[in-house]
Amino acid sequence: MELDSLSLVLDYSPLKKKRALAAEVTSEANSWAEKETNGLIKEVLPPGSVDSSTRLIFANALYFKGAWNEKFDASATKDYDFHLLNGSSVQVPFMTSKKKQLISTFDDFKVLGLSYKQGGDKRSFSMYFFLPDAKDGLQALIDKVGSDSAFLDRHLPSMPVPVGDFRIPRFKISFGFEASKVLKGLGLVLPFNEGGLTEMVDSPMGQDLYVSSIFHRSFIEVNEEGTEAAAASVGVVKLRGMLSTDNIDFIADHPFLFVIREDMTGVVLFIGHVLNPLAG
Repeated sequence: MELDSLSLVLDYSPLKKKRALAAEVTSEANSWAEKETNGLIKEVLPPGSVDSSTRLIFANALYFKGAWNEKFDASATKDYDFHLLNGSSVQVPFMTSKKKQLISTFDDFKVLGLSYKQGGDKRSFSMYFFLPDAKDGLQALIDKVGSDSAFLDRHLPSMPVPVGDFRIPRFKISFGFEASKVLKGLGLVLPFNEGGLTEMVDSPMGQDLYVSSIFHRSFIEVNEEGTEAAAASVGVVKLRGMLSTDNIDFIADHPFLFVIREDMTGVVLFIGHVLNPLAG
């Protein structure tokens, strides 16, 4: 299991006088992101995101690579239908196993936990699949998760159970967006106002600086061996599930939510959803 988290602060005051350096600066920041994410993220700053008014670039990257504690037998992987939100379906490779799995069932969703092999320290990482019962139930599940900060912790499986039909898809996802509008909507406004960085930037220029944009990109791949994931950003009472002695089916053949979490601290490293496993 490998986990790296790194940050970068670059001072580009010279851009004030040398506009032609913008492309070089963009390339330098993107090269750093590519190196620190083991080549998974090649471009975090899009063309035109740096110009002569750029003074600082704050960047951070997170790289995670974990092997399943119990790997899947690749020879048992077969294609099945994955049902999309528009009513159509696509053929997707599904991994399977007959071994007991960490699964909890709730009123309208199930949760599967797959643990990763432990590294040289005490940290313990797992990936959790939150699967709505309804094929179009993802948004309702996301709303539940977002309305309660303790939702994830209260709905994690704790006991291995025998499985019946058990299938999860292989998938690969790459996603990027400009995050400033979302962050402002969540109430984070100070950094985007002039003078909002004075506590971070010890410079006479600090009063005039502000965050103009934040670009985020992420990548995750899940297969029979385990998970490889990366993310980079640049700023220009426990409720138990219903226990059952019967075999539990867990067929992730429609959109679901996933979480990669460090279980000792509860820190969530990655969270996302799969709408189409083939739309990487």
